Amino acid sequence: MKLKDPVGIVLSEWKRPNGLHIKKISVPIGVIGIIYESRPNVTIDASAIAVKAGNSVILRCGKDSFYSSQKLCIIINNAFSKAGLPDNTVQMVPVPERSAVDEMLKLDSYIDVIIPRGGKGLIKNIKEKSLIPVIKHLDGICHVYVDKDADFSIAESVVFNSKMRRPGICGAAETLLIDKAASEKTMGILKKLVEEKCEIRGDAFIQSLDNNFKMASEEDWGAEYLDKIISVKIVDGVKDAIEHINNFSSGHTESIITENAETFQTFYKNINSAIILQNASTQFADGGEFGFGAEIGISTDKLHVRGPVGSEHLTSFKYVVHGNGQVRP
Repeated sequence: MKLKDPVGIVLSEWKRPNGLHIKKISVPIGVIGIIYESRPNVTIDASAIAVKAGNSVILRCGKDSFYSSQKLCIIINNAFSKAGLPDNTVQMVPVPERSAVDEMLKLDSYIDVIIPRGGKGLIKNIKEKSLIPVIKHLDGICHVYVDKDADFSIAESVVFNSKMRRPGICGAAETLLIDKAASEKTMGILKKLVEEKCEIRGDAFIQSLDNNFKMASEEDWGAEYLDKIISVKIVDGVKDAIEHINNFSSGHTESIITENAETFQTFYKNINSAIILQNASTQFADGGEFGFGAEIGISTDKLHVRGPVGSEHLTSFKYVVHGNGQVRP
């Protein structure tokens, strides 16, 4: 799929009573610093998406992916040069030491935004030390809430897919909440998970349903397992579910299974996360599935972008104002 050029788009335009014609036009951000750890595929993904939006890139990878990423960077620049792009559109910090990150975070005169990809320790360090604006891609503590007004055949398939399609991605569900008014449906909802050897950790009610289910600890409700493990809790309706999610979520993605439009609106309006789904798997939290073609990650920030970050989100804008001699009185 060919990505559309996100630069030079007239986002809006209008005329003022004094005859001024104003346009808001998308432009590149500039220089994007991307700091990541052990996944060399980020070298390709981040470079392609950022450059598609007219930006240049400075990459800093960890020691585990250093040599692979260096080689990929050479290949990328050769390909970009053949395509007529300026030399060294993509650059890489030539050392893997962590001290390089601290120095990079001071270069606010040269780098316009930092995008970190990695664990909590890396994100925390960057957030504390960066002099440059940061777009964070934090952990995915995602929830599915099954309401009393759910279609339970949908609930069973959505819960299973949310957890088990790819348990190790940030869009995988880590906690399942079930309305106590539908608690008799619990084993039906969990059936396929149990069959596929997913470990269930639950509250007292959940643990009482099966001797193989483990009692959840307080730490489980805030855990990103990235594995075939899910924590399960009975809640007292949608308001209790909202309170639990806002307390433990990382602000990534939440899904509600309900046929009740009013309940969905309550859920949607009161949850602080970037992506809210109704009757669909949390694993749709993906730039490709959103129609962006590709993504650089899922942002849990509120500024400058939230959710999947595609090439169109790695732009800023300028105002262009056309006049014919107007002066301000």
